[in-house]
Amino acid sequence: MSVKERIKRYRESGGAADLVRVEVLVPRARRDEIVNIAAEFRSEHRAEKRRLAEFIKMATERYGPGVFDNIDLDKLNDLRQKARVVANALMERGDARAYAMGRKMVSQLGEADGTDADPKGHRLEQVR
Repeated sequence: MSVKERIKRYRESGGAADLVRVEVLVPRARRDEIVNIAAEFRSEHRAEKRRLAEFIKMATERYGPGVFDNIDLDKLNDLRQKARVVANALMERGDARAYAMGRKMVSQLGEADGTDADPKGHRLEQVR
């Protein structure tokens, strides 16, 4: 596999699949500041992905077939989509603890979007 093919695969389905390349012109003196901000953004994004993956793992271990009997998470490519489907299943089919876990997941998804979301996944603009 050539280097170009590897880079393409990394950007399409690997660690950079949900990141975009941005080129901006900034004063030379402030370059490091922009680079540091971008590093913070990537770090926050990766931490969010880890939290969502952990929620999904925990939910499937605790509630498994009883809640996810007709849901195929492998068909969903995006981790956020998977988390939203899992959260909705927990809230609709689970017990009180499952509902609380689903609600926490929806809240996490809303925070990442910069919005609040209701249990059905509808986006509600955040009031500031």
